[in-house]
Amino acid sequence: MRHGHFPDYKNEQVSWKTLRQLWPYLLEFRWRISIALIFLIVAKIASVAVPFVFGLTVDQLNLTDQQALVAIPVTLVIMYGTLRLATVLFGEFRDLLFGRVTERAMRRIGLSVFKHLHSLDIDFHLSRRTGGVARDIERGVSGISFLLRFMVFNIVPVFLEVLFVVIIFQAKFSWTFVAIILLCIVLYIIWTAKATEWRTDYIRQANEADSKSNTTAVDSLLNYETVKYFNNEEYEAQRYDEQLAEWEVARRKNRLSLFALNGGQALIVATAMTVMLLLAATMVTQGELTLGQFTMINGYIMQIFMPLNFFGFVYREMKGSMANIEKMFGLLREQPQISDAIDATTLPPAKGQIEFKEVSFHYHPNREILKSLSFTIKPGEKVAVVGRSGSGKSTLVKLLYRFYDPSAGNILIDDQNIKNVTLESLRQQMGIVPQDTVLFNTTIAENIRYGNPNASEAALQAALDHAYLSDFVASLPDGLNTMVGERGLKLSGGEKQRVAIARTILKQPPILLFDEATSSLDSKAEQNIMRAIKQVAKDHTSIIIAHRLSTIIDADNILVLHQGEIVEQGRHQALLDKNGHYAALWQAQQSSQE
Repeated sequence: MRHGHFPDYKNEQVSWKTLRQLWPYLLEFRWRISIALIFLIVAKIASVAVPFVFGLTVDQLNLTDQQALVAIPVTLVIMYGTLRLATVLFGEFRDLLFGRVTERAMRRIGLSVFKHLHSLDIDFHLSRRTGGVARDIERGVSGISFLLRFMVFNIVPVFLEVLFVVIIFQAKFSWTFVAIILLCIVLYIIWTAKATEWRTDYIRQANEADSKSNTTAVDSLLNYETVKYFNNEEYEAQRYDEQLAEWEVARRKNRLSLFALNGGQALIVATAMTVMLLLAATMVTQGELTLGQFTMINGYIMQIFMPLNFFGFVYREMKGSMANIEKMFGLLREQPQISDAIDATTLPPAKGQIEFKEVSFHYHPNREILKSLSFTIKPGEKVAVVGRSGSGKSTLVKLLYRFYDPSAGNILIDDQNIKNVTLESLRQQMGIVPQDTVLFNTTIAENIRYGNPNASEAALQAALDHAYLSDFVASLPDGLNTMVGERGLKLSGGEKQRVAIARTILKQPPILLFDEATSSLDSKAEQNIMRAIKQVAKDHTSIIIAHRLSTIIDADNILVLHQGEIVEQGRHQALLDKNGHYAALWQAQQSSQE
């Protein structure tokens, strides 16, 4: 499986080995499962005893002895009712105990997938389709719920009930009945297995179409404004309908295959039941069986073929559930390319020295982004990185965060290679204000607190002040409790950027990264934010990826990137005096402003 692309499982066979991953979740509640199994066995014994007692009751009612007619049948009827009640009650107790196991397993597995998705590196998430992934997880967790509930407490009971009934038929009646039962079971299982394997592909096609349509809908709704800007409502509706049409066709094939499966199962069961009842009726007319025994056989026929029919349903649904969880297990099989080394250590609170040693990087071997970069940033320094679009400025930030590893060379923080420290401790030392700020669909306060969920109210207010957000928040009817909308769309670009700056201020990391942090701000807001950045950056190492050169004239060092290489570096005035790349950029911006 090539990493970084959403896996395609269309041609994968449903693997029962994946069920092994469920055992740890079951074993968490061993005592509950043990008691539930006891209730299961008792319920099945009571269930199997019901036809036996009913048959005895019928035989007793045929007796002419008035005393027996009064005493014995009444006792048997009471026993019959008690067994019926026991069957239901012990089944409910079983489900009640196992419900906790199922719900906890769903919670654990859902959390595992969620955490695993966050552990995958950026390549995977750049290639994912959010709507499809969300639907795959939803179906997978639901499928696991079905598997846990029905596999453990329905398939086992079916075989247990069949075993009890076969023993009774062998001991009390003719072996012919046993032969018919076993032949029916064998034919039923063969047909169910073959037909279910055949229709599983239709289930998979329906799921693929469902994921595609959901992805199309989510993408369209997330880009609502773009749809409106270009009057493409009808185009989006047509795209969505095309996906729904595929889903409709797949569902129709699925339904037809289900009809064939159910029809074959019904034919096998009806034939077996008819043959057994004909045989029993013949034996009654010949005096080999009593009327009560005939009733008993009829009860056992119903008792054995009803769960057998249910077994067919469970098997079909289990295979369908396995098709549903294929992609979720595929997600769990995805492994990140960037992960902690086996002997990774924790990076202590950083002093803030950053060193790039001969660092090269490429996304594709034929297109190198960075070429043998070497530079050092001392603790507390403010360093700016400038250059034309595509020169590799933002890639430096991705490498620092270890979203990617260099193709060659090393990056050191406080003389420690960042490959040798844990990702968590590395990223804890850095705070970033990205160029494109995307906020969570919650309140302004919650979005700022994301930088430090445990921050005090005083710290939150200080972050608001430093980011020049206090007046803006005070002007809102709901203040800090104002909802920002999906991806923060209820706020302007500048407002979102200031929320992002406040969030980073609240984190208080030793190293600050600003990836064109003022690109969405007007001149006045930009001056205010730059003043705040200057204040916050005191005693911090800061890297500013800058587009507007006017914001970095006070930098301790300016790195000028051109086609992945450092072509110039120095302070603002010194670079202007060189009259090189930096001076050309400066002149171009000054002319543009004029």
